[in-house]
Amino acid sequence: MPMNRRSFLQSTAAASASLLPGCASLSSGAPDSLVIDTHQHLWDRTHLNLPWLSGAPEVLRHDFKDADYVKANSSVNVKAIYMEVDVDPTDHIKEADWIAAKCAEGTSPTIAATIGGRPDSEKFEDYITRYAGNKHVKGLRQVLHGAGTPKGHCLSNNFIRGVQALGRHGMNFEITMRPTELKDGAELIRRCPDTNFVLDHCGNGDPKAFWPKLAPNEKRGCTADGWKRGIDAIAAIPRVMCKISGIVAFVPPGKWQPEHLAPVVNHCLEAFGPERVFYGGDWPVCLLGGPLSAWFGALKQIVSSRPEREQRALWSGNARRFYDLHA
Repeated sequence: MPMNRRSFLQSTAAASASLLPGCASLSSGAPDSLVIDTHQHLWDRTHLNLPWLSGAPEVLRHDFKDADYVKANSSVNVKAIYMEVDVDPTDHIKEADWIAAKCAEGTSPTIAATIGGRPDSEKFEDYITRYAGNKHVKGLRQVLHGAGTPKGHCLSNNFIRGVQALGRHGMNFEITMRPTELKDGAELIRRCPDTNFVLDHCGNGDPKAFWPKLAPNEKRGCTADGWKRGIDAIAAIPRVMCKISGIVAFVPPGKWQPEHLAPVVNHCLEAFGPERVFYGGDWPVCLLGGPLSAWFGALKQIVSSRPEREQRALWSGNARRFYDLHA
């Protein structure tokens, strides 16, 4: 079971010398021990209905399966936490049952999962009760930045009730939302005091907001100062982890360097601190900006000057603790 609020806060405060048992060989060079990827997507269009794929860029309109993920991580010893893929709501149970069974089989890198769902639905608690106590199901996400999701949706009474129910059942909620609405995310967190949270994709911070000359004709998803204020508002609440992931999808492939991603990464690392951040690959969505190896290598370079203990925490230690993993 994912840890409850009290145990999470206690473990965060005490996470020091015992932060990462079994991964002492992870050095400031190339990580050579276990890496936990907290944001892995898999999909098979013959099995699940993903309506959004029809309008997605061509690079994503393919199936992405275990073997493809293993190939993308060929130089890394990796275990992964599956992230729901915004299936048609009629497929939520099918998706959740499938990924829970895959994790239980133990034959793939995927060892845990964040499932999809609709917290504001009438039968939401019945749905999550189905997975409460399943050691492989750690939490739930609903994407909040889709075209059909209005601003402020996460603050509706029904949505808040659903997210509160997650906490009662020992599950976390992962926030993926527009960077201009992060203060709504902070308010949601405050209204759900017994639920732990993960902020995905650095709050969808857009690296282009820090680099006017990088793709000057492309729209920015936020301003640098506005995004920072939103991040700081969420980081001020102890029950939230920040996933260092996703931002490579905002930069034009072949035109960016690690330095272009560094302002977003570094602000999140400083705002949340070394014990409340972890790595996410966001494969295959990361392909919008480059191969998974490019994102992994860029992040490795960005954090290379930080203390070794902080790097170990980012790559796997914090994920082990927050998601209660035994990989």
